[in-house]
Amino acid sequence: MFLQLVIKIEDFTKLTYNYYMSYEVTATRRRPQHFDDLIGQEFVAETLKNSIKSGKIAHAYLLSGPRGCGKTSTARILAKALNCKNGPTDNPCGECSNCKEITKGTSLDVIEIDGASNTSVENIRQIKDEVLFPPNSCRYKIYIIDEVHMLSTSAFNALLKTIEEPPPYVIFIFATTELQKVPATIKSRCQQFNFRLVPIEKVKECLKDAANELNIQAEDEALFWIARESTGSMRDAYTLFDQIVSFSGSSITYEKIKNKLGLVGIDQLNTLFELCVSKKTDEVLLSINETLQNGISIEQFISNCTSYIRSLLFIKCGIEKESLLGNKKDNYSSLIINEWNSIQLERALSIFLQLYRDIRYSISPKFELELAFSRLCWLSDYVSNVEVKKAIDAAQNLLLNHSDAKSINHISEVSHQEMRQETIDSRESTEQTEQSTETVRKTHTEINHVPQGLPTFEILSQQKETPTPFLDGGALPPDNSVQNIDNHSAEAIKQTFSNDDWSNTETPPDDVYYNKDDEDSSDYDQNSDISDNFQNLADSYESKIQQQPTILDEKVIIDDGREISVQQLKGNIYATLAIIDGFTVTALEKTENWKVNSNSLEATIKNAYDFAVLEKKKNTIQEVISKIFGKNMNFIINLKDNTNEKLDKIIEIPKQVAIICDLFKGTIL
Repeated sequence: MFLQLVIKIEDFTKLTYNYYMSYEVTATRRRPQHFDDLIGQEFVAETLKNSIKSGKIAHAYLLSGPRGCGKTSTARILAKALNCKNGPTDNPCGECSNCKEITKGTSLDVIEIDGASNTSVENIRQIKDEVLFPPNSCRYKIYIIDEVHMLSTSAFNALLKTIEEPPPYVIFIFATTELQKVPATIKSRCQQFNFRLVPIEKVKECLKDAANELNIQAEDEALFWIARESTGSMRDAYTLFDQIVSFSGSSITYEKIKNKLGLVGIDQLNTLFELCVSKKTDEVLLSINETLQNGISIEQFISNCTSYIRSLLFIKCGIEKESLLGNKKDNYSSLIINEWNSIQLERALSIFLQLYRDIRYSISPKFELELAFSRLCWLSDYVSNVEVKKAIDAAQNLLLNHSDAKSINHISEVSHQEMRQETIDSRESTEQTEQSTETVRKTHTEINHVPQGLPTFEILSQQKETPTPFLDGGALPPDNSVQNIDNHSAEAIKQTFSNDDWSNTETPPDDVYYNKDDEDSSDYDQNSDISDNFQNLADSYESKIQQQPTILDEKVIIDDGREISVQQLKGNIYATLAIIDGFTVTALEKTENWKVNSNSLEATIKNAYDFAVLEKKKNTIQEVISKIFGKNMNFIINLKDNTNEKLDKIIEIPKQVAIICDLFKGTIL
């Protein structure tokens, strides 16, 4: 009676075991059992097969590569090939007791060790003690250590001597996903094999074979999506395949995958991004809200949009390979491809990549998503720095398209100061100067619009009637703008330049173009010889300087009793102040009319900005002056009144300045 009860219990146990263990996951069921079964690792398989055939078997192997690409399976196949009763052979039979025990993981001579769980020196010492004993029933005692990079430094050091000179019947096989963490001393003692990710096409073929084995109908689009999501890992592909089979039944379709896993299909993405191209922001935001209400997570939505934009960028670059795009090229909207250029698509891709990083710390990931799509709605108006540079280069090259390009280019290479000095010093170049000046004036009058061929910007499309560089909103306030400089109205220029309300320009300097105080300068004739006029102005200016008494020759007494000139005093002040504040020296050098009294130094400056700088640094300047004089000195700076100064001559605006102002009118130059 008792014996019958025991037998019934054993039968019940076997039935229960068979019921629960009858199902085997696809990754285990389709684990490679021969070298030829390795997918995407032909180099590794061929090398190991040749080494076994030739009898050149190493004592240690190091297998490295991404997860799920066949490292542990290769180690087991190698163990079977070396311990098969028909071997060593490159094609183990799989039928002998040794092969079956190794396949099941019950062989006493093939020891698999988890490196993550056995990281200490004590575990390695146990291995060192075990290798002294020969194998029980197999030809080789093989140690397979998975995730070997997890071993501690002490454990690695304890293993060095053993793997360098092991007994002839011991073989070590190491597997790791992080080769960089394995010490170089271990690498140098092993034969290394680097495993690669499996191509998507081969993963798809393996999934199709797995579906046929289970009598499951699977669409190519669905299998392709699974292969792409696995990112080259066969184990990940089989695991995802089993999950999809669980809810799909006997038929796997992409529509089921999309609905069950909460994916955004390409048709929905085409519709959404076409709305962005059409700048329909309201419809885009409503569509996003509807998509999220259907149960699709924000992270998954962002991931699908990012992959979609990446595929559009690939198509724009001429790439049509289906494995890279994720779908056929015809499935993508031609409207989006034609409307957005590659630079704009790069901008869109960077927006979504940054969006995925930002949602971790955002107050609301949904707000971040809506903001990203709102930016996409004006992406068609986005202008990159490269396009702006092309516009500037095109504007610069306008001179080359003019009939008098050679003359204009020659003038642009010579600065105003060089032309003026050349005119004064050399009377022989008078005719050439007159011709060049007349060419500039003629060209300046002719060019009143933006030429054809420039990039289309709204700011460039505006035409103007007058080539004035001082438009409303430009360098000068609106009330001070010159309305018609083509007529060279001397009166308008005088009123503009005599006004004190300069915004960001200084008062014109005193040079040979201006002769404010000379009464004879009123007889200046525009049509007279240019060189003669310039020479007369220069002679008049030099005579005025010679007649004007200068204070630089006056002597002043400093603390040690020495007498120095004001010019020497300036040099001492500049040299001392330059060490403290160079900007103050720059402003101080523009002063004039220095007057030294017993307890003060007084000077005059024309520019209001420099006057403000000197007033701000007044205490510093006084300390320097007091140190030189050896007593307390005050520094007095006066702003020169220029309201009575008038311009008697018309200033010719250079052609290059007129063109740039014409192109970028209304902006700050």
